[in-house]
Amino acid sequence: MKYIPDDHGEFCRFDAFCKTVLRHEAMNYFRELNRQRKRAIQFSALCQHEMDKLCSMDEYPSDSILFTAYGYTLHIRDELVADAFASLPEREQSILILYCVLELTDGEISSIAGMSRSAVQRHRTKTLNELRKDLQSKGVKN
Repeated sequence: MKYIPDDHGEFCRFDAFCKTVLRHEAMNYFRELNRQRKRAIQFSALCQHEMDKLCSMDEYPSDSILFTAYGYTLHIRDELVADAFASLPEREQSILILYCVLELTDGEISSIAGMSRSAVQRHRTKTLNELRKDLQSKGVKN
C-alpha cells in the first residue's frame, strides 16, 4: 500500500483564509454603504442656493445679441438691454465694449480709440448714465 499525502489540512486552511477575506470585504462594503447613507441628503432638504449649484444652463450663440468693436465682442442676453445698447452711437458702443469686455482703463481705451483720456471718460460716464436712465424707465433692474 502506498502512502498518499494528506492535503486536507492545507485545503482547510486555504478555505478558512478565503472565507475570512470574503467576510472582511462584505464588512467593508456594508460599512461604506452605511457611511454613504449617513452623508446622503434628500433634494427636498436642500436650500435653493444649494439646488442652484446642482444645475447647469446651456448657453447658445442664438441666446445673445452680439456687438463688436476693434475685434472684441460683447454678448448681451437681455433684449431690452441690447435694444438700448444698439440705439447708442458707434463710438460710445466701442468705448463700452472695450471697457466691459476687456476691462481697460480710460487711458488704454484712449490709445486704441485715438481720443484723449478725458474724452473717453466723459463719453463713458455720459453713455452709462443714459443707458441706466433708459433701462430704468423701461423697468429693467440694475
